[in-house]
Amino acid sequence: MLGTVLRAPGDIRCEEVAEPKIQKPTDAIIKLSASCVCGSDLWPYRGLQPINAPQHMGHEYCGVVVEVGSEVRTVRPGQFVVGSFCLSDNTCPHCRYGFQSSCEHREFMSGAQAPYARIALADGTLVATDTIPSDDLIPSLLAASDVLGTGWYAADAARVTPGCTAVVVGDGAVGLMGVLAAKQLGAGRIIAMSRHKQRQDLALEYGATDIVTERGDEGVARIRELTGGVGADSVLECVGTEESMMQAINACRPGGSIGYVGVPHGVSLDGQMLFFAQKNLLGGPAPVRRFLPHLIDLILSRKINPGKVFDLEVPLADVAQGYKAMDERSAIKTLLRM
Repeated sequence: MLGTVLRAPGDIRCEEVAEPKIQKPTDAIIKLSASCVCGSDLWPYRGLQPINAPQHMGHEYCGVVVEVGSEVRTVRPGQFVVGSFCLSDNTCPHCRYGFQSSCEHREFMSGAQAPYARIALADGTLVATDTIPSDDLIPSLLAASDVLGTGWYAADAARVTPGCTAVVVGDGAVGLMGVLAAKQLGAGRIIAMSRHKQRQDLALEYGATDIVTERGDEGVARIRELTGGVGADSVLECVGTEESMMQAINACRPGGSIGYVGVPHGVSLDGQMLFFAQKNLLGGPAPVRRFLPHLIDLILSRKINPGKVFDLEVPLADVAQGYKAMDERSAIKTLLRM
């Protein structure tokens, strides 16, 4: 079958790859309804992560089960499923506490930018819908497998509560999903930090009340101005650079909370600064599986439409175009059709 392979920075190809097969009795094989390019895929694409061998790309997925291993009990062939980019057994102590992304048997999904994919730990990872959803819901259900669940975790980790003031650092797909999540969790004021008109418009549609275009110290000063000198109750860090992390910490009030979900690159924090800042920090890879049933219900009942974050759709054969558009920020997120 055809699949996406990253061979070197900037060298992304759609080429022949092996079809997935059941390797363990806890596996499932799904036929993908759609896949997509993630912002984190751009780190190795840009050469900011080492590429030691050709990489079969893709970790966001939804589709129909075509085969299951002998020990799989919760899903069956013919069912439509959504799963997390973190594969988990959903039974270990960390999973039971709601941190499936720290599962004792955790694996990370790969190879999903292709027509078929193998899902390890299928019982603990996949959530099936009652019926096959209509095609217009596929983008939103695909978003639930990572970008929506990650934005939701950012809001959850930042302790967004009804009536609070939330700031979202980052206007990529995760940041926009963070705006959506903060709105759903009841934030009274949502300040989105963005310099991009199209992304600002979508942030406002998802519930942002204010837009801040400044960055760094100027951005923090603007947040302080908007909050009467106090700072935000909750800050969602959705980028992963040192600048964005410091902006998030400094925009937060003492006693407030920062949820950080941007994959870190070059981030180092000073212990003395953190000690006297007196702010809560929680983040890391999102435990999407914890949120999936609720997010799927919101999507199927059409209460949210995270699929709008996909502003470019290309066939799998043109995946290089999709990566290029996201790298150049001419697209927020690329949907791939098989």
